[in-house]
Amino acid sequence: MAPSGSTLLSRAEHFIWLTARVLEQRRFEYHFLDGDPSTVETALDAYRNTDGGYGHALEPDLRGPVSQPLHTAAAVHVLDSIGRCAGQRVERIGRYLTAVSTRDGALPAVHPSLRGYPAAPFVPVVDSPPSDLLATGPVVGTLHRNGVWHAWLFRATDYCWETIERLDKTHPYEVLAALAFLEGVPDRSRARAAADRLGAVVREQRLVVTDPARTADFPVPEGYAPGEHHYVTDFARTPGALARRWFSDAEMDAGLDHLENRQQDDGGWPVDRRTWAPGTEVESRPRVTLDALLTLRAFGRL
Repeated sequence: MAPSGSTLLSRAEHFIWLTARVLEQRRFEYHFLDGDPSTVETALDAYRNTDGGYGHALEPDLRGPVSQPLHTAAAVHVLDSIGRCAGQRVERIGRYLTAVSTRDGALPAVHPSLRGYPAAPFVPVVDSPPSDLLATGPVVGTLHRNGVWHAWLFRATDYCWETIERLDKTHPYEVLAALAFLEGVPDRSRARAAADRLGAVVREQRLVVTDPARTADFPVPEGYAPGEHHYVTDFARTPGALARRWFSDAEMDAGLDHLENRQQDDGGWPVDRRTWAPGTEVESRPRVTLDALLTLRAFGRL
């Protein structure tokens, strides 16, 4: 039997204070203890560089000080979550995005400036990286949702639409990036249609575990770590999410039960993806724990 919502939250709070970076501690304060969003901004500033981008292992799998698109996508997500995705800060981010864009006007997942710094072995660093939905989709969708106007968005938006609408063979992280774009883009009817088609692809390719009691029956995508599954709560994080329509009520309830039951003895949630250095797992688990708490609260489980 899963613990009550109050017990679950209390255990998670202890885990956050015990293990989390200052940023995740401040985010927890904001979301669950009526904290000040300005303290989250201050903590996030420690990762910001003079070029307007973010570095310093904000995304734990990429180490070193240099700005990277995936770090900057993570920063935009944090700013959005506290209602501060606007103003001069976002203008500076826009200049960085423009400077590191590919010929398509989109973002590479990893900029070559990372070379020489530690990074996950599954993160390739190449001289001329291609555009990648993993970095571009979340940034574009979040900026649109916040009503941001910036010239960079025009071509990047076109890239996301074209990439998503021709997705055939895909994988869960690319699906999540596509959903992040579709949740924020202004053309809602087109977004709903694209999400419905994407959901059919996800179900057909069995990229989501719809029955946690039979997890072993679902394949792990090629290149993923053993046991690196994705569940319904990874895609549908709120009742109003586009991906919520992909799953029945019974599948959603089973997924939420499973998410509750995955809380570990120390109060945190596990990281399913491949861990390659001790520090990356320590830094990643509080982020995963915050995601779990926010999802459970959105569905009335806290």
